[in-house]
Amino acid sequence: TSLIVGLAYLTEIFVAWYSNSYYERFQFMDRGFGDYAWAFWTMMFCNCVFPQAFWFRSIRRNIFIMFVISIFINVGMWFERFNIFIISLHADFLPTNWNYYVPTFFDWATTIGSFGLFFILFLLFCRVLPVIAVAEIKSVLPDPAGHFTGKKEQD
Repeated sequence: TSLIVGLAYLTEIFVAWYSNSYYERFQFMDRGFGDYAWAFWTMMFCNCVFPQAFWFRSIRRNIFIMFVISIFINVGMWFERFNIFIISLHADFLPTNWNYYVPTFFDWATTIGSFGLFFILFLLFCRVLPVIAVAEIKSVLPDPAGHFTGKKEQD
């Protein structure tokens, strides 16, 4: 999947180059080499390079490394949204709008509120529906007839 994402990123860059549109080329050159180049390259490495470690079986079998790479992928997806919105708006078609982005109180409040909403909905989900799969505890539950379905002891 990360190869498909990388191909999509490279296709966007190729279309910007091939379209021969000055503004489109400028947008992608600014994205890769401008003020926010750090965000663009972070997105590229987190979404395209780090997941390539899964080609190795030893990486796929190590839970801790898989967890760390999954966090990097989540960070990369967040930076993709950052690139779409912030970098596209920081160098608009009007040079008077060009400025470095500084988040306001409302930006922080929306971000913190969205995390809060997610955690509240997640905790409500855990309260209403079982967190442990029934298949995991099926062997220790009694069957509907009242007989124990687990391993019986021999006398």
